Amino acid sequence: MTAGISLCLIVRDEEPVIGRCLNSVQEIADEIVVVDTGSGDQTKDIVSRYTDKVYDFVWVDDFAAARNFAFSLATRDYILWLDADDVILQPDRDKFMVLKHTLDPAVDSVLMVYNLARDENGQVALSLRRNRLVKRSKHFRWVGAVHEYLAVTGHIINSDIAVTHLGIKPDSDRNLRIFEGLLDRGTPFSPRDLYYYAGELMEHGRPEQAIAFYQRFLATQQGWVEDNIAACGRMADCYLALNDEEQYLRCIYRSFDYDRPRPDFCCRLGDCFLRKEQLPQAIFWYTLATQLQKPVIAWGVVNHTCYTWLPHLQLCACYDRAGNYELARKHNELAAEYIPDDPRIRANRQYLENRSPTAGTPGQPVSR
Repeated sequence: MTAGISLCLIVRDEEPVIGRCLNSVQEIADEIVVVDTGSGDQTKDIVSRYTDKVYDFVWVDDFAAARNFAFSLATRDYILWLDADDVILQPDRDKFMVLKHTLDPAVDSVLMVYNLARDENGQVALSLRRNRLVKRSKHFRWVGAVHEYLAVTGHIINSDIAVTHLGIKPDSDRNLRIFEGLLDRGTPFSPRDLYYYAGELMEHGRPEQAIAFYQRFLATQQGWVEDNIAACGRMADCYLALNDEEQYLRCIYRSFDYDRPRPDFCCRLGDCFLRKEQLPQAIFWYTLATQLQKPVIAWGVVNHTCYTWLPHLQLCACYDRAGNYELARKHNELAAEYIPDDPRIRANRQYLENRSPTAGTPGQPVSR
């Protein structure tokens, strides 16, 4: 039996991207429900070309409220949710159509990959998983005024279908303003709120305050392990912005309290030691990054570059500085297996062609 799918979106001033989003899901969605929270541009006119189910919602600084309203208007078996600057690319549309015609009605939710960013070579750099397609009859609810999440239980399956984020709008202070409004009203912050508020402070150039709220988040000891690890990395970035390398390193090592070393943290340590010309330590951490296996199913944000080409490119630089040009060439070619057309690969090849395998004069290959 083919599953009927309602697409639900909340939008506001999405004129540059909304058509692209809706074009990408026309063959998937049997119903498109769009809730507008106060657009002043042509968003609603564009949406009306795709659906007549366009509704207004008075914005109350609460994303969960808007999303729950959109979900309440859906009528099909399953609800697919997207943001206006998301798309489903053709290979994933093909997979989605297979899922639509084969989905077991007993499934309550389908987890899908969310590709957040691509590197300069067009390869996926950051991704995570989200409950993306949910059974309408389960009446799952969104929770949280900002950085909301969908509270899902029951029979959940994993899928390799990906939603791709193609955001083009600059960041605004909207989320920060919502959080600070909650603080002004004395609203208690959950551990999740502390984590995301710290992120907003960091992104708005307030690293000292961000550190304080990340510390508060970790002190609750109630955070999801992936958020705990991410908080350590973000605190490290804050300390780096404050030129406090000692605390930067402490935060990186603190991440090991929650799980084994992750490749992105290994690369951070490698970078730190490489800057100080402590080559054995840099080589150790970059090498460890190359030996860690990418999980088949990852629940947190995955930094794909640190699982693939980046540590090899940095090892090329390390071994060159150590005068070991044979290993420098080896790691440049290992990086090339992932990014064959990258100009840094070509530049390193040209540079290393003229280096003697036994010469001791350090050179300067191109690293990241």
